Amino acid sequence: MKIYGIITLCFLITFWVLGNLKSNQQQLIYLGQTPPTSTPKIFAPGLISKEDESEFGSVFNKDATEFYYGVDINGKAEIRYTWLEGKTWSKPKVLLSHDKYSLNDPFLSPDENRLYFISNKALESDDVKEDYDIWYIEREDNKGNPKLINADPNINTNKNEYYISFAKNGSMYFSSNKDAEENRQHNFNIYSSKFKNGAFLKPKLLGGSINTNAYEADVFVSPDESYVIFCSIRKEGFGQGDLYISFKDETGNWSKATNMGAVINTEGHELCPFVTKDGKYFFYTSNQDIYWVDASVIQQLKNKQLIKLKHNK
Repeated sequence: MKIYGIITLCFLITFWVLGNLKSNQQQLIYLGQTPPTSTPKIFAPGLISKEDESEFGSVFNKDATEFYYGVDINGKAEIRYTWLEGKTWSKPKVLLSHDKYSLNDPFLSPDENRLYFISNKALESDDVKEDYDIWYIEREDNKGNPKLINADPNINTNKNEYYISFAKNGSMYFSSNKDAEENRQHNFNIYSSKFKNGAFLKPKLLGGSINTNAYEADVFVSPDESYVIFCSIRKEGFGQGDLYISFKDETGNWSKATNMGAVINTEGHELCPFVTKDGKYFFYTSNQDIYWVDASVIQQLKNKQLIKLKHNK
């Protein structure tokens, strides 16, 4: 009986220690910030979101122990990052920056071995060109002076390609004004491209339930491609640019995109959406700062849309 008692005690101690380790780790992720509720709040004010800077696209790795984000300073953007070292987050450091061209809107590949971003760097030199392309660096090359690699000739054109997001199957979602008329260069649309045999296939334009004659850009796709969130400038919007959401139905079609409402959108500009890999938090940029909110707002919007569809039948 004594042996069984000792074994039970050891088991309970081990269980308690592991539980505490997990609890401590949960407190450290997401820069140790207090999680948001259903009311959006500025993310890491003074550390990440600063009054004298403009923050844009941001992304966490799947473990929420690395954070990458874009910062615009006087019209030129750079990419910074911070990571969890043991029990302490590093001071944010510059990962990608250049005296001439901008680098912005970072996003990790599904396997997290590449960091994608946009830049107006010329293809064969360090000169600045008129449009933005999608680029990436390899993870093993993220220290010192990493080599910038142009993403793919099937993706990049002589027009703008903006803001990257990936489904877990490797499909890339992004926006471009490559098909815009000369007098309507602000007319960006959202595209998707499947990844096959080490290359991206010819991008396909998402349908009219998402794309319009207005501006659609900064798209985030959920890992399972069940929904997309994007920025659009429309007459019914709250401000300069609002965030919209569209859900994929059982037949694989996208629902008509709906405005995410006054909880998210303001009279200013909302853009750069991102949902964490654990599905818990929704990040976005609002009026030059990064905000986060409990991702339950997405399910609430889906429920409202389902109710509306039932009433219309």
